[in-house]
Amino acid sequence: MLRTVTVKLKDRLLAEIEAEARARRTTRSAVVRARLERAAASGGSAWDGMRDLVIRSEAAPPDLAGSKAHLRGYGGSRRR
Repeated sequence: MLRTVTVKLKDRLLAEIEAEARARRTTRSAVVRARLERAAASGGSAWDGMRDLVIRSEAAPPDLAGSKAHLRGYGGSRRR
């Protein structure tokens, strides 16, 4: 049984899927299903799927919790 899933795609990816569907004379859904099945069969981990979305630790902002100046007054009483 096939279920329906709705996704939002960038224009470039949608155009690529539409072009592949026209070339194969099939539906966009069939192209997306085939791509998802290929990706699942490749045995990649969740990390492999998001590796390009994660920034390197040296590119991240510093940990502000390590700065006593930043934490000054944190947790103190709230006077009105």
